[in-house]
Formats: sequence, structure tokens, C-alpha cells
Amino acid sequence: MTNDKLIELRNRLRVGQQPLADWNGGKLAVSAVPGAGKSTGMAIGAAIAIVRQSLNPKRQLIVVTFTRSAAASIKTKISGYLKELGYPSGGFTIHTLHGLALNIASRYPNLSGLDPETTTLVSPNQNHRLIKDTVEQWISRYPQYYKTLLQGVSFDGEETERLRRQSVLQTEVLPKLTRTAVQEAKSSGLSPETLWELSWQSKDEYNILAITAGLYEIYGHIARSRRLIDYDDMILGALRVLEVPSVAQQLQEQTYGVFEDEAQDSTPLQGKLLEILASCPNNSDTPPNLVRVGDPNQAINSTFTPADPLYFRDFCETCQSENRLAEMDQAGRSSPIIIEVANYFLRWGNQNHPQEVPFRVQDIHTVSADDPQPDANPQPTGKGFEIHTPIDIHQTVQWMGNRLQKLLTDNPDHNAAILVRNNRQGNFLAQALNDLQHDHHIPVYEVSQSERSSHIPTEILRLLQFLSRPHSPEYTKATLEVLTQRNLIPKQDLNALATYPEQFLYPSPLDLPQSKSVQKAGHYCRSLLKARLELPTYQLISFLGLTLNYSSSELATVHKLAGRVRQETQGRSSLMQIIETLSEIVNSERFEGIEEDSDDQYVKRGQVTIITMHKAKGLDWDYVFLPFLHQDNLPGQHRVPTPSKFLGDFTLSEVARSQIRNVVHSQYQQQPITLTQPAQAWEKAGELQTAEEYRLFYVAMTRAKRLLWLSAAENAPFRWNQFNLKGANSLQKKDASPFLPALEKQFPEASSG
Repeated sequence: MTNDKLIELRNRLRVGQQPLADWNGGKLAVSAVPGAGKSTGMAIGAAIAIVRQSLNPKRQLIVVTFTRSAAASIKTKISGYLKELGYPSGGFTIHTLHGLALNIASRYPNLSGLDPETTTLVSPNQNHRLIKDTVEQWISRYPQYYKTLLQGVSFDGEETERLRRQSVLQTEVLPKLTRTAVQEAKSSGLSPETLWELSWQSKDEYNILAITAGLYEIYGHIARSRRLIDYDDMILGALRVLEVPSVAQQLQEQTYGVFEDEAQDSTPLQGKLLEILASCPNNSDTPPNLVRVGDPNQAINSTFTPADPLYFRDFCETCQSENRLAEMDQAGRSSPIIIEVANYFLRWGNQNHPQEVPFRVQDIHTVSADDPQPDANPQPTGKGFEIHTPIDIHQTVQWMGNRLQKLLTDNPDHNAAILVRNNRQGNFLAQALNDLQHDHHIPVYEVSQSERSSHIPTEILRLLQFLSRPHSPEYTKATLEVLTQRNLIPKQDLNALATYPEQFLYPSPLDLPQSKSVQKAGHYCRSLLKARLELPTYQLISFLGLTLNYSSSELATVHKLAGRVRQETQGRSSLMQIIETLSEIVNSERFEGIEEDSDDQYVKRGQVTIITMHKAKGLDWDYVFLPFLHQDNLPGQHRVPTPSKFLGDFTLSEVARSQIRNVVHSQYQQQPITLTQPAQAWEKAGELQTAEEYRLFYVAMTRAKRLLWLSAAENAPFRWNQFNLKGANSLQKKDASPFLPALEKQFPEASSG
């Protein structure tokens, strides 16, 4: 192997990427701007390190990525470069972070406490049986805390209101608090005992941290008794293994170093796991061979996961003080005008949100003229950046449709995306742009619809449970939630309907007249009950799929699900046996729907992809449209759901998350722990949310290559989650997102009214 080949490979990299190829051990932080070529830099840097250090299957470089698709992509790249260098590909392994943790934990089950042969992985959502049972046991064990919550800020003792509050607490507030707080505490390495100790400092009337500690304790007990583990258990199990010095030394001797991608999305415990693996055996004074690559300005998961940009920012600052920070600040993805807009917005965001600064200051720069990337920093289409103010959302669709038709007709090899803040907006656009697909043969791919397969077993189960026990408030509410999510009935206060199911379904002449919304919901539910009486039981699953207006791909999943249930019940097709079988499928999470799982689906040439801003991260398109940029939509409003306002001007889950995060930050920064009160914690959570929304918009705008199209209609729905896609809707005046006037002022040529 000649050194010339390594030099030639290194010289393919841009200046900001070359420190990855020059790395020869120790710590290295790489802060990369969007489109900078992180994966290419990492792959070439990894290949060069493997060759230089003569790595092999007995001593390897570990490369860690955030997703399985990213892992597959970078594995292919590293293998390709090693083949080009004539070196075998056994000197590295690729893992997702949780995959690496599970690999370590499962090799030493006696130390980790995790045995993949006898445990089941769950990803609990709010309606998961594990969380429901946790809430039920907590209410039984801590009746005084529950009574205080039921009382709220005021209560006159009226029976209907008491039942409504019980429903809200048991099906919304406490399940969400359990899921949020357990994930936050566990991934931060905090035990229930720690939370109990901290709760003694609490002076709020509910003692939210004590409620959280009790839920966390019960959750862990139930999960262990059922041999259930979640993703955080994998990390904790791996760390238990690495606490044993002899085992840690053995794994460290097998590991030369660690390359981590998307480091801005790591939690402190995940970072600790990688640092231990990358450390030198028997020499704690030697810095770990740890390379962390990420973009703190693309941290968009911290308001609903324990990830926080603070940790990667700190790592970058520490490495910078040691002259071990590299900045990938050149990007060839976007045209110069889009880069200029993104850089301006970054600085505007920091100046206008000083309470919680959203961004690390790092401008994006264009690449050099001789850059090897094909069509780097392409010429803009038209102005390259446009801001529009349609009269309403319908004119928004009309303008977008006309522009998309011309763009993709004139440039069939290009692609486009409409990035939305939530799936309800995406559903509306997919229906409204139907003509684009049928009249002009331009494919419109709505990502949220293609991903619904994983929810189908749960939705079918909820409806079957209602058919078995229509008098159950829990099952009635669950069915109404499904019908609302499918846009079959108007959004309304479901707790009020589900409190007395018989009165809702079959009102007597003495009852107060029902509103049209309630009448429509009751009609749907009675239709389901009628079908239960008229159809053979084995046909119910297929019937429910048709009733819920599933698409063709979703109906294919329903057909697969019905076949699976028939096979497992083996002809014993009573409704209870079907429900039992379906419950097992849902709880074990072993069912996979019929859907394509490839990023290639999202970026096909000639296609318009409708996708959420979160899902768009890591992708890019020639033309990117960002409609509905209103203040209440982005950055949004930190608000309390109406049904739970009896608890006060905050939500328990966000207060608990904020309090736990404050504790972790204090520990991380080695400062005294001061427990914030609910009002302070709620305010802090709002500041964090706004900062993250600004980062989300930054991610969205930097997906565009040739055209960035923004709009804020003068009139839009009051709330998108109450927007009925199939009915008449009243629109109202809306304020544009606060950054839009600033962009119009800075780039006046972009505004077209």
C-alpha cells in the first residue's frame, strides 16, 4: 500500500472535511453545516484510518449512525473506498447507537440484565398496555396525589365534571406524563429514587416530581415483571456491562476508535457509552479516540426526546480549546441565494430569541470552482428565493400547483417537495393537488399516508374492543379518537361524549339535543355496532378497513393482518379470540405493514413529495415549497389543551420534562441543583420549543437546491388539527411567522405579494 493512494483520496475532500482524513487518534469534533458532505468525509476519513492503523476484525473502528438507512449508506461508502485502496473490509463495524448498545448488552446478559432470547423490545406510546397498567396501579397506590389532581385549581363537585376529569387524567394527562418523564429520566441516568429525593424540594401544589417518581417506579416494576425492555434499557444495559473493568478492557482492546454521526442528537448516557468504548485500556489519562460529527443547528428532536444540542455544543467548545475542532462550512447543495437566506435567518434567530439561543454561529459557504461535486451550488431557478402572500390556503394550493406543473414539465429530471409542519396539512395538500397527478401526470407522494401501516393493527384493535364493549368509556373514546384522526367525524371534546356512552349512543327524549358534530359521531358508532350484528366475525377486520377509508396500500396491510389473525386463531374466530390475538400482535410489535422503506421513494425525479419538516432532515430536492408559515404554526404557541385546563396554566408532562432536564443540565455543568417551580419550568419549556422550531425551519429551508418558495396566506384555519378535510371550514385572519417580515425586508426582490 503506497502512501500516494491515501494522499490522493484525502485530496478529494474539501478543506473542512480534511481533518477527518488527517485524524490520528484522540478527540475530534466536527461541526458541519447542511449539505457539507458529512457522510463522504466520514467514509473517507474512516477508510484512511483503517488502512493507516492496519485495523482488522480483531481491532476495529466502530462507526455509529442515527438510523439504519444511514448505517447502510455509510457502510457501502467505506467498503467502496477500502476496495479502491486494495484493503480488506474487516477493519470496521457499523451500528446504530441502540444497535451497538444491544450488541454489547446481549453478549453479556448476566451483566447487562438483558437477554434478547427472553425479553421483548417495546416502544411504548400513550395507549400502550404497559403505560395504561402503570397509570392504573399508580392511581390505586397514590390515591391522595390522584385526588389532588382531580380537584385541580377549582372544583364544585359536579358528578359529570368529575367523570370527565377522570377520563382526561386516565387517558391523556397521566399516560403522557408517564411516557415523557420515564423516557427523559431513564435516558438521563436518573433513577426513581433520585426523583423521589428531589421531590422533597418541591413546593408546587401537585408535587409533580413525586407523581413522576411514582409512575417511573411502577413502570419499571411492570416492565421487568413482563420482561419488556425499551431503547433506553439497551443503553443502560450496555453501561452496566462496561462498569466491569475486565470486560470494559476487553472491548476497548477490540476497538481502535469510534466515529459518531449526527452527534447533536445524542444524550449524555449515549455519549458516555461511546467515550468508554473509545478509551485507551488501562490508561485513563489518554484522551479517547473519539470523533463526533454533527450540526448543532440541525438538532430538531430535543422537545420530544431527551436529546439536547447543549451537549454537542459543549463537546465542540472543549475540542476548540484544545485545537481539535474542525468546521465543515462549505456546502455544494444549494444555490448561493438560498445559502445567503439561511445565513441571514440563523443570525436573526439568535438576535430575536436571546432567552434560549437557537443556533451556533457558523455560516454556510459555497464550494470552490474546482469542487468535484457535480452541479455544486447550482444556478437558481428564477430568483431562487420567493415569498408569497396568497389570500387564503386555497389560493396557496392553486399557486403552488401552477408553479409545480411548469417546473416539473419543463424539467422532468428534477424533483420537488412541499414541507409541512404537521400531517393534517399534508393530507389537505395531497387532496387539493389531485389535479396535478391526474391531469398533468406528475406523481404526488404523501409520505404520511405511506407510513400509516404501522398504526393499522392498533386502530383496528380499538374499534373491535369498542364492538365488544360499547358501554366502556375507555373503548368509546379510543374509537372516537380513531374516527377523528381519519377525518370521519369533526374534532370535539371526546371526554364529554365518552363519559356516558349509552347516553351518547342512544339519547333519550329527555336528554338535551345533540349538536351536529355529536350526531355525526354517534351515527358512525351506531353503524359499527350494526355491522357487528350483521356481519360474520371473520369479516369484521376487512369491513373496518373499508369503513376507515384506508387507501389501497393500507387495505393491502389490512388484508395481510386479517390473514395473520385467521392463521393464529385457527378457525376459533370469536370476537374475543380475535381481540386477544390482535392485542398480542400490537403489544409485541411484531407486525410489519406493506410499505416501502427507502429514502429513494422521497426524492424520485419528476415527483412532488409532501413530507413533514422533521422527516425531511437528511434529504434534498431541486424545488422546496414551505406553505402555511403562520405564527401559531411556526414557531407555534406553547399552550395547554382545553380538556386539561382544570390543572392550571401548564401541562404536567412538559413541566416534569423541563424539571428533569434542569437537573441533568446542573449535573452536567457541575452546578448545584435547584428545582424549578411549575411556572418557571413551563416558561423554560416554551423557550426551548421556540428555539427548536427555528432550527426546524432552518433545516427545512436548507433542503432546497434551486428554488426556495415560502408563503403565508392571509386567511387560514383557526387550528389545523380541527380542520375538517371533507367539510366546509371557516378561515380567519392569520399573522405570518415572525421571521417572514424580516426576510421580506432583507430580500425585497423575493416578495411577490
